[in-house]
Amino acid sequence: MSHSASASQRTLTCRAVLFDMDGTLVDSTAVVEEVWGEFAVRYGLDFEEILRTSHGVQAIDTVRRFAPAGADVHALTAELGAMERVRTVGILALAGAARLLAALPADAVALVTSADRVLADIRMAAAGLPMPAIAVTAEQVSRGKPDPEGYLKAAALLGAEPAEALVFEDAPAGIAAGVAAGIRTVAVGPNTGPLPDGVLHIADYSSVTAVVDAEGNGQPVISFRL
Repeated sequence: MSHSASASQRTLTCRAVLFDMDGTLVDSTAVVEEVWGEFAVRYGLDFEEILRTSHGVQAIDTVRRFAPAGADVHALTAELGAMERVRTVGILALAGAARLLAALPADAVALVTSADRVLADIRMAAAGLPMPAIAVTAEQVSRGKPDPEGYLKAAALLGAEPAEALVFEDAPAGIAAGVAAGIRTVAVGPNTGPLPDGVLHIADYSSVTAVVDAEGNGQPVISFRL
């Protein structure tokens, strides 16, 4: 892909790194499709349309969009969440993700996910990945992706301005959120959709390297080679 070719020529420098979870650090596709498939059959919903539009979006927003008229959206979302939490078979880390996380300063990394905290903990553990100390999950924002709230909150918690941060995202909604936050955004994997101007693309982290230098004030400066 031409996106990958251009990405391989690039070095990006930042002070804070913000990762989405599903599809970005964790490959949970099998579980997500299984759960939504069962849910769609149970309530007579359009499974293909759900898959096309739900990626990277909070579950409650998808349920609200597709639930039958008069349905209890919160109850349905809770039911879906209970289904998701017991499914971990097939969840894997993206190639190179564990190595990259281990190379980064713990106080410069945050997770920004549309999942709630319980599901985020379950999926990160199932993938064998450490949970960053800063994690902005669904219950900590008033507006989910594509709204930039989560990414802006995470950057602030890491003490970084948007211009000093870098987002890794795999879904159109999340990429839009990173761009709207004014944060340089790198698209990951095969499901990104058309990329906004300036957004680089990588297949996974296999060939991504990170070098950490300390400036005079002790703050880390992270240089990514994509």
